Amino acid sequence: MKTVLRFIACSDLHFKEEVATEPERFEKGMRLAYAYADAQEYPGIDALYINGDFANRGSEGEMRLMKRYADACVRPETQIAYTMASHEYFSPDKEEGAHIRFREIFQQEPDLHRVINGYHFISVTTEKGCRLFDEKKAWISRELKNAVQDDPTRPIFFFQHPHLTDTVYGSIAWGEDDIIPILMDYPQIVDFSGHSHAPINDPRSIHQRYFTSVGTGSLSYFELDEFDLLDGTVPKDKEFCAQFLIVEVHDDNSVLIKPFDILSGCFFHEGWFVEKPWDPSTFIYTDKRFKTADAPVFAPETAVDFKAEDGKLFVTFDQALSVPERPDSYTLVIRAADGHIVKQATVPSSYYIYEMPSRITAALEFDFSGSFTLELTANSFWKTHSAPLKTALEV
Repeated sequence: MKTVLRFIACSDLHFKEEVATEPERFEKGMRLAYAYADAQEYPGIDALYINGDFANRGSEGEMRLMKRYADACVRPETQIAYTMASHEYFSPDKEEGAHIRFREIFQQEPDLHRVINGYHFISVTTEKGCRLFDEKKAWISRELKNAVQDDPTRPIFFFQHPHLTDTVYGSIAWGEDDIIPILMDYPQIVDFSGHSHAPINDPRSIHQRYFTSVGTGSLSYFELDEFDLLDGTVPKDKEFCAQFLIVEVHDDNSVLIKPFDILSGCFFHEGWFVEKPWDPSTFIYTDKRFKTADAPVFAPETAVDFKAEDGKLFVTFDQALSVPERPDSYTLVIRAADGHIVKQATVPSSYYIYEMPSRITAALEFDFSGSFTLELTANSFWKTHSAPLKTALEV
């Protein structure tokens, strides 16, 4: 099995004229990706797909900044494709103006069908923010019919900015279902999407049902898809965000998708392996994971510490063990002496940071005094839970 194609999929770069953070992360990411690729038996990067929200407000300055960094950081042999979506349309002249600027600056059409090393790449720009309507749907249908005629066992790589609803992590709040009925007929599709800023090392960021869907992350900030978190959907450590995918295709048409952390320069793991993209009976990244996943486990010596200060209770505790996956979050339940609940909260584990912290601190609004019991539960990504760790608490 030999690699015959390699490309990068990313989204939500959010280039801003006044802030250098995201452009610098892009430059570093490309430098590290080329260093990795050049060390492989199959060297180099064949393509870079930037899948929407590369500009924060869609201004000419931001688009030209993106073009300048792409020209400087991407080698001539690497084909670049961009799609647009909601943030490219934020300027006063909105979608119409964005399309004019895009064509002038990038010399590229918003919708593309390319064949790279014999594999079909179809990228589509959304309308009215993140929607796709009849004309685009017809174009997608035509291009897919043409693509599959070459070889139905070859993966087709498809790109649109918003997630497809009820697929990858982040697709509930940030998904669209406009084209799912079209894509369903093509199990060989590997679909790449962004918009949510959901971490790509979340194991739910790959999903298989009718075809394969993958989230492409962000170079700007994280956002989570749960609405019961103590600090909301945007975590306090949101800024430690610079992730993209390096995708490798093999001569047997299998696909390896490797989530890469730009800040640390490391892969999160060896990659998600899609053995036969055209055959759903071989899919392993399915909703069955909610039924078969192991529950997190606390180490026997797990320490839990408390501090009450200024109307808040600060609870600090050791992370649960990463077996086999990192914990997703923790639920804290505080009970009074008679057993009734006086406080509940859920906090993320910061799993999205490559070197995740060994301890977590939750700051709870707490105006009670007396004797309590804290029940601390570690949660997996698949709604399995550890046994609660119980600790006496005096406030």
